[in-house]
Amino acid sequence: LHSTPSNMDRHHYETFEKFGNDTFLLHLDNGRGFGRHSHDEMSILAPLQQCCSIKKSTFLRLQLLATEPYRLSDVMRESLASDHLSPVLSEPHLEALDRRLQRVLDMVRVCMAKGGQKEVLVDDMGKLRKGIWQHQETRSKQA
Repeated sequence: LHSTPSNMDRHHYETFEKFGNDTFLLHLDNGRGFGRHSHDEMSILAPLQQCCSIKKSTFLRLQLLATEPYRLSDVMRESLASDHLSPVLSEPHLEALDRRLQRVLDMVRVCMAKGGQKEVLVDDMGKLRKGIWQHQETRSKQA
């Protein structure tokens, strides 16, 4: 959740198109993506603040990463522990992840206080389940 005017790679995405319609987003960071642990760049939250809209599945995942035993810093610490360059992130940077996650969740709560939960949280969960089932049925019929 850190960005500076000179770190524009944090504001766009790439996709792999080799997989046809089953592409996925790939966010790239070619530099100091975690920034300074002591500074939270709040401008990165401007799209969320302006639109006050977030997918329900994303919000639920972020909430999960803000609780024990799935705290974002703990998950990252464990994930990076086996990296050959370990430690990849310092403890202050890991703590900053939790603090920045709280800022995102706080922004969503401000939005919900203004517009209501149904207006802010886009329910993508039913569509996701239906899409998976339809995809599995199509594959079964083709086999």
